[in-house]
Amino acid sequence: MTAIPDTQDNAPLVLREEHDGLVTLRLNRPLQFNALSEAMLAALQEAFDTIAQQPHVRCVVLAAEGKAFCAGHDLRQMQATRQLDYYQTLFAQCSRVMQAIQALPVPVIARVHGIATAAGCQLVASCDLAVAGASARFAVSGINVGLFCATPSVALSRNVSPKRAFDMLVTGRFIDADTAADWGLVNETVADTALDEAVARLAQQIMAKSPTAIRYGKAMFYRQRQLPLDDAYAYAGDVMARNMMEEDANEGVSAFLEKRTPSWARP
Repeated sequence: MTAIPDTQDNAPLVLREEHDGLVTLRLNRPLQFNALSEAMLAALQEAFDTIAQQPHVRCVVLAAEGKAFCAGHDLRQMQATRQLDYYQTLFAQCSRVMQAIQALPVPVIARVHGIATAAGCQLVASCDLAVAGASARFAVSGINVGLFCATPSVALSRNVSPKRAFDMLVTGRFIDADTAADWGLVNETVADTALDEAVARLAQQIMAKSPTAIRYGKAMFYRQRQLPLDDAYAYAGDVMARNMMEEDANEGVSAFLEKRTPSWARP
């Protein structure tokens, strides 16, 4: 296990574990419920930037130490510097981290336990997939302290329906794990004791597939959502044609026709 150090106090804010192409990143401010301080955001950005340059990585799990997944921004730190340019810089930094998750060429699975609030809920919504323990709870609760969760609303509204997202944003109320699954914020809810097993199972299902196809697919999936229907089909068709020219597609189709297990090329 390696640690990305905190530039302020040398605390390991993001822990990295790796096994056979599966990288697990763990938020590590448990006493602060893994609040996203400036240093935590910088550590996450560094971790994602590193993974983006490592073709052997096949899947990423984003988890957390302590009792909570993430309680959002560090309000104490935010309150200490009441300047517009500081807040603009901070929220731009956070937005880059969230977009870095989507920009990674491999799937990112959120492993959610405890609470995921405000920017912590945004973090869950920004991951490609999410599995929650049954006791997990979610909220975008900035409104309770006079702050509309504007940046979290971007990711949230791309996961759940507009009315449900707006409900959470203007009431600040918590929803439980089963509701989060029903609304589409997470993929699956499992017993707390089965959370690690469920996340590992999902990661292994992904890693059993062609790494080339997964990389084509993730990039295509997000880009096509931003295009008009005709353009989306034209783009998707071109991506699929290029994917078919890859050796993994040739191997996969051949294996299917020959009734054998495919052997994917290593990244």
